[in-house]
Amino acid sequence: MAFATFDRRQAHAPVAEINMVPLIDVLLVLLVIFIVAAPLLTHSVNLRLPQASSQPQDPAAVSIDVAIDAQGQRHWNGEPVSRTEAQARMLAAGSLATPPAIRLSADRDVAYRHVAETLADAASAGLTRIGFVSQPQGSSL
Repeated sequence: MAFATFDRRQAHAPVAEINMVPLIDVLLVLLVIFIVAAPLLTHSVNLRLPQASSQPQDPAAVSIDVAIDAQGQRHWNGEPVSRTEAQARMLAAGSLATPPAIRLSADRDVAYRHVAETLADAASAGLTRIGFVSQPQGSSL
């Protein structure tokens, strides 16, 4: 590698050679880092992991369909019920070992008060998994 020249015309020309010294320095530093870090990768931690069985799971809890029509009438799995009857059924369902999920569908013209009451009754009964059923726009049932 010649950096100095006696030719005045090429004295101010840029150096067209690649300087390898910084590249070699970086590679040596990386090599040292990997040599130091390699023993750390083989260190292991003993864990007692839970054992899983291949037995099929129990069927999931049954979901309950609660519907509220435009007049505020509640329906429990298609059967019309009063609010007190729905509260009693929710308390019974909430006391199960695995409480079921509630699928709530309400008419678009019903007062929100009926929906809020049903949600409050479900929460006070311990039913926390509540899903809202809706229809996509443009579909008619």
